[in-house]
Amino acid sequence: MKQIITKDQAIWFDEALVKEPIERVFDAEYWHQEGKVIGSAQGRGTTWFIQTELIAAALRHYRRGGLFGKIVKDNYWFTGWESTRSHQEFMLLKRLDEAGVNVPKPLAARALKTGVFYRADLLSEKIANAQDLVAVLEKNSLSSDVYRTIGAQIAQMHAAQVNHTDLNIHNILLDSACKVWIIDFDKCSQQTGDEWKTKNLSRLKRSFIKEVGKRQIHWQESEFAHLLAGYDDFLAAQSASKES
Repeated sequence: MKQIITKDQAIWFDEALVKEPIERVFDAEYWHQEGKVIGSAQGRGTTWFIQTELIAAALRHYRRGGLFGKIVKDNYWFTGWESTRSHQEFMLLKRLDEAGVNVPKPLAARALKTGVFYRADLLSEKIANAQDLVAVLEKNSLSSDVYRTIGAQIAQMHAAQVNHTDLNIHNILLDSACKVWIIDFDKCSQQTGDEWKTKNLSRLKRSFIKEVGKRQIHWQESEFAHLLAGYDDFLAAQSASKES
């Protein structure tokens, strides 16, 4: 990872994955001018999908949610470059990727300081041919093996001591090869202990139940047992490996 820090700006990026001018990669207009925009998605703002020289990527500007977000859309209180949301998510994705968890590769992150506030952006890998579990389950049910794979991937994330504070079925993707990916690590962090892990899983279960009522997804509560079995199997295998 390389970093460039000045009085009013900090940029962190992976030199092996970003070949474009680093001062331009966070500018959506630059990608439009280059004809490299390949799509977009709407959330709190627009996420732009772009084709860089080496990899398809997603460019996201950090925006506030809730009622406060209607007043202050994208400014955050500055307490240090390493405390900015873009830096924290960039570093967390880097650690998870190195730990073997299927997450988008972090390409670059930026924070811009104005007075006592900052704004932030993140450029990360776009997962090819993938849909979130909500979209998948709206069409079909999943096999027990896929649920076990999902559980194992969450266990691997937990083994890295990462607390995904918004673990729900919108943030778990399946690609065309049924590979499981976990996304959206804004405001997440590494933590000690284990109590929060159970809370993560409970939150995930509630999101399945919510989408059954909201979108009539193909899911039954009994299927969550397969996910938990995959979770437990991964941890048991990891424990056995350490003992041997």
